[in-house]
Amino acid sequence: MLKDLMLENRTCRTFDESRKICREELTYMIECARLAPSMMNAQPLRYRLVYTPDELAAIQPLTKWGAALPELQLPPEGHHPTAFIVVCQDISKYASLDKFRVDVGLVSLAISLCAAEMGFASCIIESFDHEKLPKALGIDENLKPQVVIGIGKPDEVRKVVDVKDDSVKYYRDADGVHCVPKRSLEDLLV
Repeated sequence: MLKDLMLENRTCRTFDESRKICREELTYMIECARLAPSMMNAQPLRYRLVYTPDELAAIQPLTKWGAALPELQLPPEGHHPTAFIVVCQDISKYASLDKFRVDVGLVSLAISLCAAEMGFASCIIESFDHEKLPKALGIDENLKPQVVIGIGKPDEVRKVVDVKDDSVKYYRDADGVHCVPKRSLEDLLV
């Protein structure tokens, strides 16, 4: 069921580096993403697949993870994702970066759900070096990276918990479980 997949699809920041992800697996994720709805059906997004050791090493330091957990180094050394998908907008055809933010969200969710269904986990990252990353990957100037999605086999427990004291800040509990507070259905309905 979709709800079960949504519960499983929590952001992951610690990965098992022994499970590599191949181009074919990433390509399947893009096959799912391309079927997502698109504003005006414009389909302005393009995808740069990153899975080789050299490219992974080049872009990992250009991303920032877990701002709500500054006391932790995330991902921990030896627990990085084994692939990234860089979601780019083709500004040669669609110059307005804001207009297609909805598309970025839709394809990011499609990719993360597809990854979860395949037994992987992901982290959708908007905090990255917007100047250095495209240069490191040789991305054309007309393609502007919008998000970077880290993907790999999860090596941490993640779970949804109820919001307490109106705080939605994620945290690690005493056992190291990554807890993601969610508001109740009753609190959301108006």
